[in-house]
Amino acid sequence: MTHRPAPTTLALALLAAIASAPALAQDAAPDAAAPSKAKASTLDTVIVTGTRVSDRTVAESQSPIDIITPEALQATGTTELATALSRVLPSLNFPRPAVTDGTSAIRPAQLRGLSPDQVLVLVNGKRRHVSALLNVNGSIGRGSSAVDLNAIPVAAIARVEVLRDGASAQYGSDAIAGVVNVVLKGSETGGSIAVDAGQYSAGDGRQYQLSGNTGLRFADDRGFVHVAGQAGSQDETNRAGPFQPFTPATLPDQGNNPGLGEVAYIYGDPKVDAAAVSANAGFDFSDNLSAYATAIASNRDIISYAFNRSKNHSGQGALLAQFYPDGYVPEIAMLSQDRSLVAGLKGGNDAGWTWDVSYNYGYNHIGFRTQNTINYSLGTASPTSFYDGALEYTQNVVNADVTKTLDWGLAYPATLSFGAEYRREKWNQSPGEPDSYNGGGAQGFQGFTPSNSGHFDRDSYAVYAGLEADFTDKFSAGIAGRYEDYSDFGSETSGKLSARYAFSDAVALRGTVASGFRAPSLSQQHYQVVTSNYNGALDRFFDSGTFPATSPAARALGAEPLQAETSLSYSLGLVLQPLDRLYVTIDAYQIEVDDRIVLSSNLLVGTNPAAQQLLQDLGITGVTALRYFNNAIDTRTRGIDVVGSYDVELESSKLTLTAGYNYNKTDITRIAPNPAVLNQLGATFWRVGRDEQGRIEEGFPRDKVTLGANWNLDRWSFNAGATRYGDFTTRVSESGNPALDQTYGAMWTVDASASFKPSDRWTLTLGADNLLDQYPDRTIAANANHNQFPYSSQSPSGFNGAYVYGRVAYTW
Repeated sequence: MTHRPAPTTLALALLAAIASAPALAQDAAPDAAAPSKAKASTLDTVIVTGTRVSDRTVAESQSPIDIITPEALQATGTTELATALSRVLPSLNFPRPAVTDGTSAIRPAQLRGLSPDQVLVLVNGKRRHVSALLNVNGSIGRGSSAVDLNAIPVAAIARVEVLRDGASAQYGSDAIAGVVNVVLKGSETGGSIAVDAGQYSAGDGRQYQLSGNTGLRFADDRGFVHVAGQAGSQDETNRAGPFQPFTPATLPDQGNNPGLGEVAYIYGDPKVDAAAVSANAGFDFSDNLSAYATAIASNRDIISYAFNRSKNHSGQGALLAQFYPDGYVPEIAMLSQDRSLVAGLKGGNDAGWTWDVSYNYGYNHIGFRTQNTINYSLGTASPTSFYDGALEYTQNVVNADVTKTLDWGLAYPATLSFGAEYRREKWNQSPGEPDSYNGGGAQGFQGFTPSNSGHFDRDSYAVYAGLEADFTDKFSAGIAGRYEDYSDFGSETSGKLSARYAFSDAVALRGTVASGFRAPSLSQQHYQVVTSNYNGALDRFFDSGTFPATSPAARALGAEPLQAETSLSYSLGLVLQPLDRLYVTIDAYQIEVDDRIVLSSNLLVGTNPAAQQLLQDLGITGVTALRYFNNAIDTRTRGIDVVGSYDVELESSKLTLTAGYNYNKTDITRIAPNPAVLNQLGATFWRVGRDEQGRIEEGFPRDKVTLGANWNLDRWSFNAGATRYGDFTTRVSESGNPALDQTYGAMWTVDASASFKPSDRWTLTLGADNLLDQYPDRTIAANANHNQFPYSSQSPSGFNGAYVYGRVAYTW
């Protein structure tokens, strides 16, 4: 039975209310979609990320920062925030993994080639909570627990500010690669409602979405509220290939093999039903005191797919003949419920003091079910659907920020900032029903057992300060520092220096030096589960156990308690405005991360008698592979970002051209030696195997190019974009043949759309993503599970082919 998102009714009701809002709006309300020649340039946008100065603009920033407008997000043709960002930001990678359990459903994004949890996400400048999910399978971001960007409704977004720089000294843990700040629509009046529909050229993956937003002001313009909502569905895609044995010894309809030429797997995007609502409000009690609040709620009902089980799987042909005579694909159903609330007071006085005190609540609950499955140990009495348990994350943050302008006789008053923060985090792992884990457990995804479950929490306290000043009309600089103490592992101190010098209005130089850290997540410290995993190098399933580093099993194999990752980053950049409407930035960077937390390779204990005996002495049986988290490596990432835009003012239209380039190379500079016990157990054990090293060093494109053009006329607008994804490599583990490593070549995708406005308020759009229906290189036969996985899950553009869509929008 499929879960249905509870907020869908609320979202549809909200969208209905939004649709009626034009009748309540003032006749003079501006048309939100109409082009305005007076619209401020992106360079003049006042930023709120990476600075405490109240009127710092993009052009004046001491750190590289991108501003992504809602028009740019909409032009990508996708309804997912993370996918849209990956198409406009050359430094952001967002692959579409398949057959990776929960990671297929809640996909992680990476910035500058670093781990997805080394990026801090803010909403209206406040820390966004991470997902309860821990990515433990063979995907980009393996071992990370990151923010689920797609839980934020795109209709609510006013802009996205992406700070491509370390910022732990300003924001705390996680801000190693950069900061993504989602700024929601606020005091704007008017609104919009839109219907989107589309599907892939292969005939699957149909998508539908209804979205809208509206804002109003009240109490003589002292208060505002802006609400937004979206509800939609997405069908699964399937690019699995027919079974074609790679070796003569692999026979059809034997073991777990399907019939010759049979398409037995579902290999592609999951099925999703989703709904999200948001509200952003504020009220001015006086000129010196105001209140604000932001709330976001979303539910996503997601079905991803496990490995196929043939009609003879595990010698259960007689039993399966009564349930699934042709074999079956277990379905992993996840209901991800996301809630957040931020409320605060802020004020100031004529003496230059400002203050902001806030409370921030974030919550993510993921319930798991395995359906279309069976527990062999229960025989004919087995159900075909099981509740597997749940993961849950909660954060509570109390924060106080203070700033003071200081008149030191400089070109502009300096800004002193300081503050304090308290954060409490909780992470829970709850057990499933007994039938989901007893005996062999549910096939595809076994339930969490009571012994695997637990409730964990920690507290952290932080104090921080910063100073920014324009020392002359050409030179500005800043310094920031932060001290943070965690109840579970200790304390960390971060610092940052930044500066900018304008040689002229056309040329400026900027640079930063920053230290940072990332605290080990509660899920990394405590997650414990046994699941079935496939080893492509050996063409075998393993019951793989993920154990906490402090558990008896992991400690017996050399694990140590996790410590914080630390980083030191440098950036140096040029800001060029050689022409009135031409803007180019070039930023080089280096990021060194020490004691990086990684999930160890699967330690294959099933064929090692000594290892089996060691685990049996601890009461652990039936596990043929084991892994744990450890601070095992140091990495160094070097790269360059180039971003440019040029506006061409035509007689009765405007043409905007954009280009971006990112080159990024990560090297592992240290791997901790194997614990002595692993060496004693035999050479088949590696703390960090070459497959995981490959994911970290070259599992994502070395470079990426984005090109865009937007032509706005009176009634028509045209968008075109092209993206070149550089090559990437997958490596096999030590148990396989290194000659089977594969490098996938670079590929281009082209996106295009055309919009027509039959009136000032209606807009009709027709578009296509991956217009030329490009696919990545096919995986070589030896690595493709007998042709059944024809493309790599690490492909940065996915492997679904062309997507054609239409949109009807009404604005007021």
